[in-house]
Amino acid sequence: MDMRRLASGALGLLLSLASWTAAATAPHWPDPGRSIQTLVPAQAGSGVGNTIARAVTDALSNELGNRIVLQNFTSSHGFPGMLSNLDTAVDGYTLLFATVDTLVIEPELQRNPAFDPLTNFVPIGLVAEIPHIIVVNNSVPAHTVAELTDYLAKYPGMVHFGSSGNGSALHLAGEAYMSATGTNMVHVPYSAAEPATNNLVSGDIQAMFQVLSGVLNYVRNDKLRPLAVMSSRRSPALPDVPTLAEAGYAGVQATKWYALLAPRGTPRAIIDRYNEALNTVLASPELQERLLDAGATPLGGSPEMLGKFLNEEIARWGRVIEDAHLQPR
Repeated sequence: MDMRRLASGALGLLLSLASWTAAATAPHWPDPGRSIQTLVPAQAGSGVGNTIARAVTDALSNELGNRIVLQNFTSSHGFPGMLSNLDTAVDGYTLLFATVDTLVIEPELQRNPAFDPLTNFVPIGLVAEIPHIIVVNNSVPAHTVAELTDYLAKYPGMVHFGSSGNGSALHLAGEAYMSATGTNMVHVPYSAAEPATNNLVSGDIQAMFQVLSGVLNYVRNDKLRPLAVMSSRRSPALPDVPTLAEAGYAGVQATKWYALLAPRGTPRAIIDRYNEALNTVLASPELQERLLDAGATPLGGSPEMLGKFLNEEIARWGRVIEDAHLQPR
């Protein structure tokens, strides 16, 4: 009981200090002369992730009046060096612009993950999402999810689906579909999504569970056949393509989402200011158009909504990884 009182008292003191720090910091933040460093898990200068990060941070820079500098990295393996500097980066000038891969899937697949998103960072808000989409080569005799499922049941192990590697989001999306439908396909891991997509178009493989942005032009040009998006709602980029839920599999979802976070310890007043700015820019027609052009749906919401969403995604992808019998690396 004494230990509980001591812990409670210590927690109260910490909360008081945090409130005092936030109150003291908020009137002077942001300093117009300070730039904001944003860690981005995408290769510099290319890819839809970098495009979205640049579009959103440019809009935030205009809203806040501070220059935002992107620091790119390609994997959470690069985090240990960065984390060593995060303990002191709680003054509001360091952000993490992360994805489901970095925050959820990679840590779940590592025996000793480099970081815990819920321990090392505090949520600011969801930014956008790009749904995974079930696409097949035009030679596959299926025009709906039901037809594909029936075809796979009739010919188990005959259809090959490609991904960007073992344990990638594209791989796990396929595993989630097979688990839900009780079907069996052969997984073909590639070094990246692009060569897998090219081989899908050429007919070397028959199916993929790609992110929509990676196959959007192929679908629009009738080089690939879309069956369903794996999000809770239809994508504005392809409004005629139904969701997997409409096909009867509401529990199977896979989206590449983007979120904004700050190092844990950043004052709540600064988190709230970032959240306010994020929701403001996401509501602007200019940014919405840029995101929709990239196949992404703007999101937004509160820090608490992102925190709840992170817990749900960790549980969701953890189950998929367990069902697929993937061993931690």
